[in-house]
Parts: sequence; structure tokens; C-alpha cells
Amino acid sequence: MINVKRMKNMLLSANIQADDSQLARLDRYAQLLCEWNEKINLTAITDSEGIEEKHFFDSVAPFYMVDLPLGATVIDVGTGAGFPSCPLKIMRSDIKLTLLDSLNKRINFLKLLSDEISLSADCIHASAEEAGRKPELREKFDIATARAVASLPQLCEYCLPFVRVGGAFIALKGSGGEDELKLSKNAISVLGGKAEAVISYNLPSSDSRTLIVIRKISQTPTKYPRNRGQMTKKPL
Repeated sequence: MINVKRMKNMLLSANIQADDSQLARLDRYAQLLCEWNEKINLTAITDSEGIEEKHFFDSVAPFYMVDLPLGATVIDVGTGAGFPSCPLKIMRSDIKLTLLDSLNKRINFLKLLSDEISLSADCIHASAEEAGRKPELREKFDIATARAVASLPQLCEYCLPFVRVGGAFIALKGSGGEDELKLSKNAISVLGGKAEAVISYNLPSSDSRTLIVIRKISQTPTKYPRNRGQMTKKPL
């Protein structure tokens, strides 16, 4: 499904080493993604080069630009088809992964994926605002991450409640990430965060990306996250 040699060289261009087993698991991931995409809407990108670069490389490379602690607990909020955290888990087997999505069909895909390529992921069917209020999930994770889910102010309200104090929310955004960050200053402060790093980079195709790291410096007030209607009506 993927061109294994091309995938390996793409990762090497970012100084990321992938062994044959990891590449085989990425290949199986791509196969399952395309098979399931015929039944449920998982992705608009189904060509091998697009999957390699815009799903796999773009999921993994950002986390090699920041410090991701050994054995970190990671929750992927609104994970969809498993991006960015499932390709990351293939490369970093030490992390403990939780996948959260509001659509049960996607969770069924993720459970199968986890079994097929040995991710040992905990797959949870719930909305972010519902899950973020559960005691067993709230402020329990070293890292929360999300890609292409919502605007950054809203995304902070979805994700920061999951992060323990001292942990971080790592957001993968497009070329407008810095502008979104400027609009998120109040949300970040109210939710107990502090912007720590903004890294601009390009994919091999030259598409622009922005990696934003928000450190959790104090507990999130208990009234957050609000429901989606309140977030939309009165954004932070």
C-alpha cells in the first residue's frame, strides 16, 4: 500500500529511524485505512504518497521536535482515524496511548487497528467535553494532542482539562497556527496553560505546518470544559 523505501527515506530526512517491523505496521495501517474508508468516512487522502506524507510523516515528525518523555501517557482528542497518535505509537512503543472520539464507527475501526498492529491503545467513545469531566480522565495525562479538530481557542478547552499540571497540550496546526495562538491567549490563561513553544516547519511537499506546545501550569477550573453550544456562543 505504501512505498516502504520512500516512507523510510522520508522519516530519515527528519532524523527518524524506522525499522522493518515499524514500516510493515505503517503499511498495514494504510491498508486498513483504505479498506475501512470504503465503509465509513475516515479520510479524504487515500493515495499512497498522501498517506505517507500527510498522515504518517506529519503525525510523527512534530513529536521529534519536542521532548516527549519516556513512558508518557498520551490522549489523542478527536482522533478520527488515529492521527497523530497511532503512527507516533508505532515509532514510540513506550508511550501509553488513549484514543478518544465521539463517533462509535471510528472507535470500532481504532479497536481493530490497535489489535491488528499491536498498539495496546485504550479506545474511548465519548465527546471531549463529556470525557474531560470524568474523574478517571481529568488531569490524568502527561500529553494531550489533537490535529485538525477545531480552532485553537476551542481546542484548548477540549484538551487542557485532560492534562496534569506539569504536562502539555501539543497542537498540530496548519500555516495559520501562530494567528490562532494570538486569539487563544485568554483561553490558555483561563484553562491553566502557558504557551511554551511555537515551531513552524514544512512537509517534504513544502506544505506549511505549525506545532504549538502549551504547558499546563495550574489546574483547570471545574466549570471547564463547557458544552459545545456554550463554547460556540461565548468562546474564551
